[in-house]
Amino acid sequence: MPDLDAAAGPTAVPAAGTAAVASGLPSAGLPSAGLPPAGTIGEAVAEPGVEPGVAFTGPAVVVAVCRDGEHRFSKAVADEITLLAGLGVEGDAHLGRTVQHRSRVAADPTQPNLRQVHLLHAELFDELRTKGFDVAAGQLGENVTTRGIDLHGLPRGTVLRLGPDAVVEITGLRNPCLQIEQFRSGLLKEVVGRADDGAVIRRGGIMGVVRSGGRIRPGDPIVVDLPPEPHEPLDRV
Repeated sequence: MPDLDAAAGPTAVPAAGTAAVASGLPSAGLPSAGLPPAGTIGEAVAEPGVEPGVAFTGPAVVVAVCRDGEHRFSKAVADEITLLAGLGVEGDAHLGRTVQHRSRVAADPTQPNLRQVHLLHAELFDELRTKGFDVAAGQLGENVTTRGIDLHGLPRGTVLRLGPDAVVEITGLRNPCLQIEQFRSGLLKEVVGRADDGAVIRRGGIMGVVRSGGRIRPGDPIVVDLPPEPHEPLDRV
């Protein structure tokens, strides 16, 4: 998959893999001991410790779940998906302890898989619709579509509790690639851009690893547990 940074020009964004080191995740992508206690559901807008950049727009819920056993751009919507600890989404092409993304496998197949689960918030689809892009759940390749949380504003190491059992730790940002432009002409510039200081802004969703397995269904609540401060912003993984 083409590297967006190469297409967009020089940038000071760290190279892929840097975020993995900074996150302190186990090299094999195995569940870590001592998950933080369950927090409050997303409607707690004024929860202490929530940074100003982390927006809770309403009750945090799962609105769709998707998987695909082949390496295709979009994923099919399912009634439910099962997360497997340390591996990812059962039946999905990106399931594994080591990297499954084809370009990463070609570079180094022994890298830990920090992209076991791809999450994207439905509010992005709402925004894109106002700009003439009708995008539905799973079409941008995410496994879990959410509503009620600005996922891109979460710090690295945030823990999301999805439904009664599943737990995902956020590792970083998806790096939008040229396949998005191939999917819909003009869409890539809507999900990636540059800040005034030249930093790349990525809005293609976030990635995480499975800490505890379980089934996830549309309508399941999401509980957000922020990591200890100081918080680190998400970078590409």
